[in-house]
This record gives sequence, structure tokens and C-alpha cells, in this order.
Amino acid sequence: MQALRLYGPRDLRLVEEPTPVPAPGQVLLRVRSVTVCHSDIHYYHDGHIGDTHATVPLVLGHEFSAEVVSVPEGVTHIKPGDLVAVEPAVSCGHCWACIEGNPNICEYLQFSGTPPLDGALREYMSYRPEFCFALPKDMTADEGALLEPLGVALYAWDLGRLRVAETVAIVGCGPIGLLAVQLARIAGASQILAVEPLAYRRELAERWGAIALDPADDLEARVKTLTHGRGVDLVIEMAGALPAQDTASRLARRGGKVLLVGIPPEDQILMSHHVPRRKDLNIHVVRRMKHTYPRAIKLVQQKMIAVMPLATHHFRLDQASEAFELVSEYRDGVLKAVITP
Repeated sequence: MQALRLYGPRDLRLVEEPTPVPAPGQVLLRVRSVTVCHSDIHYYHDGHIGDTHATVPLVLGHEFSAEVVSVPEGVTHIKPGDLVAVEPAVSCGHCWACIEGNPNICEYLQFSGTPPLDGALREYMSYRPEFCFALPKDMTADEGALLEPLGVALYAWDLGRLRVAETVAIVGCGPIGLLAVQLARIAGASQILAVEPLAYRRELAERWGAIALDPADDLEARVKTLTHGRGVDLVIEMAGALPAQDTASRLARRGGKVLLVGIPPEDQILMSHHVPRRKDLNIHVVRRMKHTYPRAIKLVQQKMIAVMPLATHHFRLDQASEAFELVSEYRDGVLKAVITP
């Protein structure tokens, strides 16, 4: 089979490898669709995210769907031929965090496309069946892959606990931020502010019901005017940039909430101390998602959330370097680059 391995910064190589033989209890998957995430871009640029380094050639890719090739005896929720969305975070199921219902902070968590677990940019992979979710017949492989970023947005929304008719600001309208804009619309936010430097992303946020703001403008003044001097009830930072973290704290109202979802390349949290202290802000640093796939499937199947407008560019596996460069440079109106192994 073909696999794409990262040998170092900007060094992606297509290699031939044996098709994996599933370990006892695992399923064999034929990968159908992989979307490029900015955490993949961190590895592509730097060879690491924070203190996690890719020290051996690594297969990237954690937003993906696949076709089931074979299942072990006793597995009944999926069968050969099924198209499945795949949870990339493989939790142990028996540590204290998992037992308490928090697999996203499992003590022994492994994550597809993060050392030491190879990801989905290859033709075949073996996987634990409990992390595979059968998709409805009318759902496509690309939609299945995009359930992963939708799950991240959905979990952040759960944590925000915004009440109907309260206000929200999304700082950073990449794919996950744009999905959060849609969630805010269907969840009853009275006002959705979308902060984004790229004009084409602001335009899409506006199409989905937001008031789009350019961070180059005087944001604090604009938001004070729009909220009649109060500030925003909930601010969700999804830009993955240090200035956005401070911006989030400044846009929130006194006693409001700030969720930090983005992963900055500097591996830091940076905001002035006096602003969140004087406002008595509730700041929550978000770790991916948990228990979101069934709901994400319903949101897409029932057309409550549109994910396909995010799939702006498509590539073959042997064109993956082009996809990574496109996403890295924000060229050609890219939102999600989709790679088909």
C-alpha cells in the first residue's frame, strides 16, 4: 500500500509499505477521505506541536473517514462495506479519567497522526472498532472526515453553556470557527460576532448569520458599540495565535467566559493579567472533544450544519505536499484541503 510519511519539516515522502494486519480485536480500514488540520501543519512546518516531537517518520492525518474491510468476531455495530467516521483519539477506557467519562484527558491517550501513533494519510490502517462510527447511507466520505472538526466545535459549544438570546464572539474563523458560527445560529445566540483577518472567511461567516469583524480594526470599540457597552457573554478563541487569546479576554463582558480552543505554535498562553482579573473571567482551555460523533452525525444528516462548503480543495495522496503548502499559505480561498488516499 502507499503511505505518506513526514521525515522532517516540509519533507513528506510517498512510500510503499505492507498492508497492516489487524491485531486481535481490531478492524481493518480502507481510508477514503482525510482533511488537513492546522495541527498537521504544525508538524509539517516544525516537526512538533508543543513538546510533542516527531522523532521518526510519521504518518499525519486525524480528520478522516474510511471503509470497513474486515471486523473481528463479536463486533456488531459496524460491518465490512460500511463507511465510518473515525475518532482519532484512542483512549484506554480504564484510567480514572476515562472511568469518570472524560476520555479526552485519558492518562494513556494516543492520537492518530501524533507520535507514536501513525495517522490516516495512507491507504489502509487497523483500528479499534469502538472508535468507528457507521455513517448513514446518504453521507459522503468527505462529510465523514469533517465530523472531526465539527466535534471539536460542538464540544467547545457544550462547555460554553450559552443561554438562548445571549451573545457570542468567535475569534478565528477557520473551519472550526465557521462551524461554531453555525452552531451559535441554531443554538439561539442573539448576536454572533466573527473576528477574522481573511476577507473570504468573514464573508462566509456573514452568510451563516454572523457580524464579521476585521481584527485590524478597533475591535474593542466596535464590540462595545455592538453590545451597548456590555461586552460579549461568551468568547471562543479558535485562531491558534497568541494575540487572539488577549483579544478574547478584552471582548468578553465582566463575569463572562472565554474558551481557548486554538493551538498556537509558540506553546504559550498570553494575555494581560489585569483584564481577565478585573473582569473576573471564567477561562477554560479546551482539550479537543468527547462523546460528540453521534450528535455530529445527526447535525449533518438533518442538514442543521453544513460541512461541505468547507471542503474547498481536493488532492490525491501523491499531491499531499501541494495540499499542505496551500493550507499553510492560506492560498486560493482554502478552508479545508481534502486528500483521497
